[in-house]
Amino acid sequence: MMLRYALKTVRARKAAFLGAFLALLCAAALISACGTLLDTGLRGTIRTERYAAAPVVVSADQYVHRTTVKHKHGRTKVKHKAKPVAERAWLPTDLAARIARTPGVARVVPELTFLAQPSTPAGTGGRTAYGHAWESAPLTPYRLVTGTAPRAATDLVVDRDLAARARLRPGDLLTVQSTQSPRAYRITGVAAPVTDVRHQTSLFFSAAEARRLAGHPGQVTAFGVLPAQGTDPGRLEQAVKRALAGTTAQVSTGDARGPVEFLDAAAARVRLVSMGAATGGTSLLVAILVVVGTFALTVQQRHRELALLRAIAATPGQIRRLLGREALVVGALAGTLGALLGLPLGAWLQSRFVALGAVPATLQHTTGVFPPFAALAATLAGAWGAARIASRRISRIRPTEALAESRTAPARPAPGRIAAGLLLLAGGAALVVLLTSLRTEPASTPVTFLAVVVLATSVALLGPLLVRAAALLFAGPLRLTGHGGRLATANLRGNAARMASVVTPLTLLVGMTCTVLFVQSTLADAARAQSRAGVTADWVVAARGPGVPAEAARRLRAHHDAVTEVVRTTVRIGLDKYPAQGVTPEGLTRTWDPEVTAGSLGRLTDRTVAVSELAAGQHHLRPGSTLRVTLGDGTPATLTVAAVYSLGLGFGDLTFAHDLVAHHVDNPLASSVLVSTARTQAQLVTTLRKFPGLDVLSPAAADSLQADRQRDNAEVNYLAMGLVLAFTAIAVVNTLAMSVTDRVREFALLRLAGATRRQVLRMLRTEVLAVLTLATALGSGIAVAVLTAFSVGMAGRAAPTVTPLLYVTVVATAALLALVAAALPGRLALRVPAVIVATAKD
Repeated sequence: MMLRYALKTVRARKAAFLGAFLALLCAAALISACGTLLDTGLRGTIRTERYAAAPVVVSADQYVHRTTVKHKHGRTKVKHKAKPVAERAWLPTDLAARIARTPGVARVVPELTFLAQPSTPAGTGGRTAYGHAWESAPLTPYRLVTGTAPRAATDLVVDRDLAARARLRPGDLLTVQSTQSPRAYRITGVAAPVTDVRHQTSLFFSAAEARRLAGHPGQVTAFGVLPAQGTDPGRLEQAVKRALAGTTAQVSTGDARGPVEFLDAAAARVRLVSMGAATGGTSLLVAILVVVGTFALTVQQRHRELALLRAIAATPGQIRRLLGREALVVGALAGTLGALLGLPLGAWLQSRFVALGAVPATLQHTTGVFPPFAALAATLAGAWGAARIASRRISRIRPTEALAESRTAPARPAPGRIAAGLLLLAGGAALVVLLTSLRTEPASTPVTFLAVVVLATSVALLGPLLVRAAALLFAGPLRLTGHGGRLATANLRGNAARMASVVTPLTLLVGMTCTVLFVQSTLADAARAQSRAGVTADWVVAARGPGVPAEAARRLRAHHDAVTEVVRTTVRIGLDKYPAQGVTPEGLTRTWDPEVTAGSLGRLTDRTVAVSELAAGQHHLRPGSTLRVTLGDGTPATLTVAAVYSLGLGFGDLTFAHDLVAHHVDNPLASSVLVSTARTQAQLVTTLRKFPGLDVLSPAAADSLQADRQRDNAEVNYLAMGLVLAFTAIAVVNTLAMSVTDRVREFALLRLAGATRRQVLRMLRTEVLAVLTLATALGSGIAVAVLTAFSVGMAGRAAPTVTPLLYVTVVATAALLALVAAALPGRLALRVPAVIVATAKD
């Protein structure tokens, strides 16, 4: 019976439920879109290109493993964890003989993959360029369409796409920047793949030259296993696994070959899971807060109707069931439509991530049934829960009290609501305090946004009290604005609950937007400040291409300059990941000062390491301690701590000798070279004139370049959280429009009492500005508290970076949304003659 009543109510009061419908629709779309990112990260396909003709691929293990065994209460529990390494791991070449002896193997093709960037005006069309030995061409396969295979060290075969793009043909010279100095190669042929290769450019060298450029003697990237005629690939896979038993080699077939080829796509899966889960979780929390507020406003607008139902013997349970079923009806419609709209939204979001370079195009977008169904389920649960929360008071109080409150708002919020608000306020404060002790970005970022949502929820619960306090505070200034100000003050005092429903989304909008915008700049500016303090060199050599060749550094050292090559990587201590760098030890103290607090950088060698205070504290290290690390390509190393320094945020948490790192990264070229010299910039440029793409910059100019790169990287986070902010902005407009629409009779009575149309609109604007001022103060206070705690934890100083112009833009945008959302329905409400509205039935 209640379902039938609920359907009739929704059908008869479509306008009343429109606000709740829009809130639920946006929530479902947002959750569905984030779910598709999560689904892509978990199940997204990475199609192989290079290994298309090799049904079985043998590669190195790309993970660090840890197994723990616990004995408790006579039971043994074994737990295994694995984390990926940052660089490509390599295999020993002698495994080829073992694989070749496996029954069913016709041929074992060794593969070398390394950096090889061609210098052409047309570029590569956005494709990543790799170098290979020509002997591995059958893995795709590539076949010559013109010319001959490379034989000499200076011979080169290019793929057809690059030849067409750069108008290359056999006999032309092409300069290639690989892992060594730039070198000119003579093109001997052009090759074309038999299958579709869309995401990479291939350059083929002679076998000896490829081994030299790969820089891993006695090792290969992978082995492609070609089966004998009639051999089943599945059986061959099992046979190869048995042959390689006892080694760490991994055997892949089918779609599993893609992650072996495209390591960046495999890493992007983890990134997408992280972004989808973080954004989806934040979206869900924001959606719950917004939807609960919307339903509370809807129930408040129907207070008289529900009170009359109570007066004619409707039980509290019947009222709750009625509202719950209404919410489920609206939630089912909005959730279904929103879940479907979220699918193209998720696809668009991933395409933007690809355009920004955060996710490679090789990771194919996956859309399953789980995201829309999860969004629908979350929407239904959220709608039902919001209705239950909103109906608590109307279903609990006596019918006579309900009728009395239908015309006048309750004197004060329920004690339970106040207690819950204070409890959440304490919880938010605890999260802010916790932030001051979190020193890593993966740990602090989710806590940062959770703290904003929790504090905004406390504002929602304590909203009526805050509005009344603001009314007392603003009473004096508002009286000066005339009759409209006095009416606005009276409304703030008498309708605090309704005004509080508007304060909540505005507070969330200002607080969340400021946090999203300024948390990245706070972290980036702190890192750059440490970098500026630590770089004592006179000049910085930077590359517009893949990096600065070692030969360029040797040319600079020939003039007795202090030269420090810097190579970036990521290493693991146990399973914990840390940013690291490799630096040239000779003359290091003349170019770099990370503020050593213990030990000495003079002891930095291939067998020692310098660590930041963060890493030292987490692993209880000091000079002389032994540290076991896993280098970027999975190679274990045992080193002695030589020094501890404080500027870890700007330079990474571990610093190794340059040669140790360069031998274990995919790109051994220096990301930058620090030069301390008495020579001028022009003289350094002359020394490096044979190396195209290198710039000699002052430390200040290099810092500005780094700031530009950080802004580009921050766009990914802005995009991910932008959907949440857009949803919050829609909630602001929706809530304000609902609040103003509910006051049509009030406006009519004011008109009948003698107020002009202009005076009513002025009163409405004054109310909105007062509410906006309160919400801006609360949202800004939340953002300042959270950002300050974040800055203390990450940078060790209470100095959040806030751009004044950007902050003013945020507040101005919120004000524009609020004023427009109130003015449009207000003007529409005042078009109807006051007599008609005042005499109309409820």
